[in-house]
Amino acid sequence: MRAMSASLALLALLAAGCAGNSQSGQPQVGDTRFVAGDGKMQIFAAADRRPAPSVEGPGLEGGTLSLAQYKGKVVVLNFWASWCGPCRAEAPVLKDVAAKTKAGGVEFLGVDFKDRKADALAFERTEKPGYPSIFDQPGKVALAFQGTVPPAAIPSTLIIDEQGRIAARALGAVKYTDLMDAVTKVRDE
Repeated sequence: MRAMSASLALLALLAAGCAGNSQSGQPQVGDTRFVAGDGKMQIFAAADRRPAPSVEGPGLEGGTLSLAQYKGKVVVLNFWASWCGPCRAEAPVLKDVAAKTKAGGVEFLGVDFKDRKADALAFERTEKPGYPSIFDQPGKVALAFQGTVPPAAIPSTLIIDEQGRIAARALGAVKYTDLMDAVTKVRDE
């Protein structure tokens, strides 16, 4: 009975949102330090946009990735982890929007947050997102966006405009129509 209660508590945590606080980076039963969101895109007026921080890190599949590589392009930046239920749920949405907007000059970049590399690679083999991810096990990339995205808000999605400014944000798993509409609006500005 105790094991069942613990399992149900973990499932409730993952359904509401995700956060990593243990040494492995995975959530522990009873962890309530996550930031839940409804996944709705909030688009910022051009005059209110702040520059995205300059971030880079090791690519999940090797090399180094950075926002600077995408200078002059609209970039969708998604914070995710393999242990995060809502991240798994939104993965097909991100994959589909990335594929449909790539020809229009939109780039996607993932940030794998506080994860085990083997688990993250298995997630990517299963989901086949079609875009690279920074392996951010220590959470440094996420911290660079503090003030725009709470570090414990997993999943979260940002849209960076062509001028390198944060144009939109969603806390929680994004919905297809919300993401496609926001990406299209920022791209067409």
